[in-house]
Formats: sequence, structure tokens, C-alpha cells
Amino acid sequence: MELAHYSDYAVRLVNTEEPARGKDTLTSVEAVRDLFGPSRQAARRATDADVTRFRSVRARLRSVFEAANDGDETLAVDLLNSLLLEFPVNPQISGHDFRDDDGRPLWHMHLADHPSNATAGYAAIAAMGLAFHLTEYGVDRLGLCEAAPCRNAYLDTSTNRSRRYCSDRCATRANVAAYRARKRLEADRSPNTGRAAENAQRASVSGDR
Repeated sequence: MELAHYSDYAVRLVNTEEPARGKDTLTSVEAVRDLFGPSRQAARRATDADVTRFRSVRARLRSVFEAANDGDETLAVDLLNSLLLEFPVNPQISGHDFRDDDGRPLWHMHLADHPSNATAGYAAIAAMGLAFHLTEYGVDRLGLCEAAPCRNAYLDTSTNRSRRYCSDRCATRANVAAYRARKRLEADRSPNTGRAAENAQRASVSGDR
């Protein structure tokens, strides 16, 4: 498993909140546990205190995406480095669930659960995954959805670095909004254009007289 895969942990956590819409789904221990997925040992250690701690980490991760989205690479890296220092990972070599044709383990790097608490474990995995994604693909691969008011975080994996939206739904909504805006502009211009042509014609007739 590529370690950049763990960057999805950062995206999932950041997108539990939509600030512009006033929405926040990170309101319970169950919501915290859901972020880990079904097979994470650390999820079972989550307590009420982790809700507040997760929100704090979420704000810091969003700041990384905001800096990257604004083109401030140095700030994005500095913010991510501070998370890496505070929440170090526990790397292990693992061979579970992966076998070759002879039944031998396919060894790969794995980030183990953090021994202290659920927040530390999740933050370590999310920060390290995001760090691998950033260094492997570039800071400009971290973005925030341009379909206002969404602003969800996303990881751009397109071949030409062209992604601008977090989902097909947001892309469609933005395209429809842009189309309607163009139509309104054309409708506003048409009467004005017609009146301008009419006035020009009248001026020309008056001049001939």
C-alpha cells in the first residue's frame, strides 16, 4: 500500500465541516469512529474528549489545504510539518492481506495505530499521508472546491492538474451556474445593443437631413 493513500484520512476529516454552510457532522464519538473505517483498532479507543480534539486537528488540516489552494507552498509545508512534529507516526513493515502467487507475504510499509489516543493516531496518519502526497505529486495537488459555497478539500489526481471541484456534482452545479450567468448577461446586453443601434440609425438620418 502506498503511504500517500493515507492522505484520504486528511480529506475525510476536513470535509466533515462546511463552514460557509454552517454544517458540521463531527458532533459525536460515533462520527469520530466512522472516520477510521471499519477495521481501525484506534477507533475503539475514541471518547467524548476526542470530538473536540478532532475538531482542532481538522482546523489545522484545512489551513494546509487553504495555503496550498492560495499558492503559498511554504506556509502549507510549515503547517504540515508542525502537525508531523506533534503527531509522529509509528511505521511498521506489514504483509497482512497481501500474498504473491506462492503464498508469500508481499511486504509493504504500514502506519500502525498510535498508542496514546484516537486523535493522536488519526492525526499522525492523516498528516503523514498528506505529506507523502504533497512531496510525491506537488503542493498544487491539494485544493478546495471552487463551487461556492462548498469549499470541500480534495486531492487532484488528474493527469493535467486540472481538477477544480471536489465532486462531479459540484462540477455540474458550477457549470450550470456559469451557463445561466452567461445567458443573463446576453439577455441584458441584447436590449441595450438594440437601443444603441436604433439611436445610431436615428443620428445618421438626422445628419443626412
